[in-house]
Amino acid sequence: MFTGIIQSIGRIERLEPRGGDVRLSIDAGKLDLARAALGDSIAVNGICLTAVELTGRGFAADVSRETLSLTTLGTLAPGSPVNLEPALTLATPLGGHLVSGHVDGVGQIIEQREDARSWRLRIQAPAELARYIAPKGSICVDGTSLTVNQVDGAIFELNIVPHTLEETIIGGYRSGTRVNLEVDLIARYLERLLLGDAAAENGPGKSGLTMAFLAQHGFAKSAD
Repeated sequence: MFTGIIQSIGRIERLEPRGGDVRLSIDAGKLDLARAALGDSIAVNGICLTAVELTGRGFAADVSRETLSLTTLGTLAPGSPVNLEPALTLATPLGGHLVSGHVDGVGQIIEQREDARSWRLRIQAPAELARYIAPKGSICVDGTSLTVNQVDGAIFELNIVPHTLEETIIGGYRSGTRVNLEVDLIARYLERLLLGDAAAENGPGKSGLTMAFLAQHGFAKSAD
């Protein structure tokens, strides 16, 4: 688990193809690896990876074909900056929100504009994630815990303060940039709980949670 509070901007050093997947070598920047051990979890752009090698200034992790296909890691190149966060401990301040490091989908920056010293970002999320994104709710973008300002269908807006722009890779975003998204895990579990026994009847990728279902069980008003 993670908090979504980025501790360092690292850099991709190497991507080594290995039998269909990739070993990623990362310069960890200012991330403190003094107490890191092999097998530790480190979030890279919001993706939980396992350290399989430790160097003096960084680490290496294996990235599966599934992760390469479902996230933006497969598009990175040597020199690409990445957000880094080690796994939280019981002593870690929860300054962001609970983040699993399991990406739900890839979004795209569709607009950026200055707002005083902050930036306003509009991001297009995959349609299937729209139901989990709520105004004033939390969302994780490339591993960064952020608060949703506004929602319009599958498009949501964020306000990025100067500190976040400086301490994460968000300052390098441009229109068209693809980003890893992880929705609030509480929303995902709540959906399954509301389904009750019906959850076992749904196939892969189908939630079964509709307005008709909610109205039938007293969670919403019927349209009739």
